[in-house]
This record gives sequence, structure tokens and C-alpha cells, in this order.
Amino acid sequence: MRLLTHNMLSSNIKGVANGFPLKIEVVKVVEKEVDFNIDFLKNMFHKVEWKALAEASTTMGYPELPENADASMLDADDFLHKFHHALLELHLEEGALVCPETGRKFPVQKGIPNMLLHEDEV
Repeated sequence: MRLLTHNMLSSNIKGVANGFPLKIEVVKVVEKEVDFNIDFLKNMFHKVEWKALAEASTTMGYPELPENADASMLDADDFLHKFHHALLELHLEEGALVCPETGRKFPVQKGIPNMLLHEDEV
């Protein structure tokens, strides 16, 4: 699961008011090379919740993203490459996503998060 995906997911358990961002429990991270696309990165920058991305990246063993970022940084090649690597090339292969409010764990196996809810959570 890429951090791009993580940045779009939240816990939808009944009664949960704050299900974002999901915490990450890492068992295995893999890096998969992806073609660098500046236009994609510049368009995605405004859709990404930066603080959640930076924290997730650090949790996955890549603490290179700045704590805060603004659009002016999109002109810096070094920043774009770090953003690209964190967003698209880091994959949570095995682990869990944890609801920040309830602590409910959603397993991630073979890079696929299982966000299905139990009957009593709907």
C-alpha cells in the first residue's frame, strides 16, 4: 500500500468522529521504483494532507520529508524527489492501519489494506 493510498483512507467505524489519519504499524516495507512525473506531483500536492504524509513516511523509515510544506517548495528538485519517493515508492507490504480513536487494527497483507468493518461497527 502506497502512502498516497494511506493519505486517502480513514476509519468509518460507527460513532468515530476522528478516523484520520490512520496510524501505521509496520511489519514489512518495500520500495518499488516508479517513473518520476513532476506534473502528477504538483497536482497531487494540493490534495495530500501533508502532516499525515510526513508522519507516515517517518513511521515507514523515511524521515526525509519536512514537517511542513507549501507550494513554493514545488520548484525545488530535491523536495520533489523526496515527495515522489515517500508518496509513490514506499509500500507497506505487511502491517496494520490503526484507527486513531478506537485503536481498531485493519490488517495490511501483501500490500492490500482490509478495511472491512465487523457487523457491530457499521
